[in-house]
Amino acid sequence: MTTPEQEVEYRQHRFAPEPGATEIFLIRHGESAPARESNPPPMLLGQADPDLAPEGRDHAERVGSRMAGERLDALYVTRLRRTAQTAAPLVAKLGLTPAVDPDLHEVDLGDWEGPLFRKLTSENHPTAQRLWTEQRWDVIPGAEAADAFAERVQRGIERVAAAHPDQRVAVFTHGGVIGQVLAHASGSTPFAFLGANNGSISHLVVSGDNWQIRRFNDTAHLDSPLG
Repeated sequence: MTTPEQEVEYRQHRFAPEPGATEIFLIRHGESAPARESNPPPMLLGQADPDLAPEGRDHAERVGSRMAGERLDALYVTRLRRTAQTAAPLVAKLGLTPAVDPDLHEVDLGDWEGPLFRKLTSENHPTAQRLWTEQRWDVIPGAEAADAFAERVQRGIERVAAAHPDQRVAVFTHGGVIGQVLAHASGSTPFAFLGANNGSISHLVVSGDNWQIRRFNDTAHLDSPLG
């Protein structure tokens, strides 16, 4: 007869990625400069490319302080400057040179690029109503097709994961991209994870076709004293 001292115990364990998996921290850029019709931001390859607002630079400092304590093997940014500006404090702390991923830039808003998107969504324009109801960016004239956006974002994440098995990576990217990544990972409706705060951290584990969400919209560092 097995005594209590001899009985095997089956304890609960903390999550651990499976061998070969990649941990990806998806960091939304800090708040960008306000949109003004009288002074639109510069454009890059057809997309608005504003600087960070002063509040966004504070977000960047807070992200850098928060993420400096993580073990990170690589950093990624997109072609749009607000991601590199957000990554800059962490780059200075870690001494890592960020790579630019060609597929993880924000969704192309077509005719609504620049101030027009914020203006028409704030005014609840009929097309904006369709956007939220149908959960498709391409209801906007000239915007990127939903399938094309999903495919390129998946390609970007798969590329990052393939380059970093058994490693941890920070990707500084955009709200639309984070929403698409987590919708794919969860099998949710397209916009279920739209609305990650500026400077927030989401956490994904990728192992082949298995994408696991570990965290969404972590903003603890934005509310605590910067130190």
